[in-house]
Amino acid sequence: MAGVPVERLRVTRGADKLSLYQWNAKIAKHYFCSVCGIYTHHQRRSVPTEYGYNVACIEGIVLSEMGPVGASNGAAQTLVAA
Repeated sequence: MAGVPVERLRVTRGADKLSLYQWNAKIAKHYFCSVCGIYTHHQRRSVPTEYGYNVACIEGIVLSEMGPVGASNGAAQTLVAA
């Protein structure tokens, strides 16, 4: 996950396939692919001027070439890939 100011994030393909998920106060906006379910990006509640985005969704990025990368399995624990 990386961060970028809201005005700097641009979805270049597949915007029509994104689904929005919100809960509680509906301030934060979480986006997922409606086809495969991958978490693509979110507009933070704590910093609404910034998006967090899934680096693995960027075309041409090879995570194994980036060195140690933190990853989450969706549970409360954090995994670190070597």
